[in-house]
Amino acid sequence: MKIMKLLGAFVALVAISVSAWGAEFATKDEAVAMVKKAVAFIGKEGAEKAYEAFDKKDGGFTDRDLYVVVYGLDGKVLAHGANAKLIGKDMIDATDVDGKPYVKERVELAAKQANFWQDYKFVNPVSKKIEPKQMYCERVGQTAVCGGVYKQ
Repeated sequence: MKIMKLLGAFVALVAISVSAWGAEFATKDEAVAMVKKAVAFIGKEGAEKAYEAFDKKDGGFTDRDLYVVVYGLDGKVLAHGANAKLIGKDMIDATDVDGKPYVKERVELAAKQANFWQDYKFVNPVSKKIEPKQMYCERVGQTAVCGGVYKQ
């Protein structure tokens, strides 16, 4: 009987650990929800006020490794929830570690589609390592509003 109690406690501990580990990273559903929240916020508050909120860690648009980034269709960064140094920069020629021109591809996709997923590699702000990433984007006027998840 004592062994069964210990086994039960061990199983519960493992389940809690796995659940807590899984919660460390955002999911694809959470990325879609974050982008939709950002798009609605732009519609309600206007781009200027929304971008200010997106840029702040405590602005309501950053969650673990998930954050909002907005690109003009010309490749200029209009808002960035993880790296304020990129705001205002033309990133059209940026490539990932494999040489993929991910910003050019992203704005080209945004020009053709209302929403899409894109794969590339990027530095995870939580792990600080380059990891495969999937970015979900929605076109809003002449911009792409995006949020991504790292493949775990």
